[in-house]
Amino acid sequence: MKDGTTLEELVTRARKAQQELEQELDRLLKEKRSKFQYQIRRGRIIFERQVRRLHKRQRTGLWQYIRNAPIATIASAPIIYGMIIPLVFLDLTITLYQQICFRIYAIPRVRRSDYLTIDRHYLPYLNLIEKVNCVYCGYGNGLIEYAREVIGRTEKYWCPIKHAQRTKDPHQHVSKFFDYGDARAWKEKLPEIRRDWDE
Repeated sequence: MKDGTTLEELVTRARKAQQELEQELDRLLKEKRSKFQYQIRRGRIIFERQVRRLHKRQRTGLWQYIRNAPIATIASAPIIYGMIIPLVFLDLTITLYQQICFRIYAIPRVRRSDYLTIDRHYLPYLNLIEKVNCVYCGYGNGLIEYAREVIGRTEKYWCPIKHAQRTKDPHQHVSKFFDYGDARAWKEKLPEIRRDWDE
């Protein structure tokens, strides 16, 4: 690192940049709402009447959608939709796990609703199958994000040691983990890191 910059300083700068990015993304999202003429009221997305009419005219009819679907797509649908069973099982078990174990160890619980956003089915230009697909993808990807955060907090509590080799996309807690091989930090600072939940 140049100019004697420490890793902690880089992490602080990265967090500040992340906050600025989040603020800019929020600003851009407000612009998009204005451009595409929708509002969010009590969790529902409401488009202006003329936009809804335009969207409905652009929707592909259900039978036309099925008729034009490749055979491979239709044949693979049961495999794709069959994945809902392990996803729901993961959802139930990860939620039960954190409700019990996080209370015991005083780990802040993860709010499931912060990760599972299912709102694409409000888009009038999607037909029924497209809406079901979007609900499925929103649920599956949001669930994996939720499970990752639960497991990340678990790792932070039980084994906050960085790996010897970096992984491609580590979760947010890894930056506070002890360096690989730092036995002193493990012995002396483990209780401290277990109490540090300021993210």
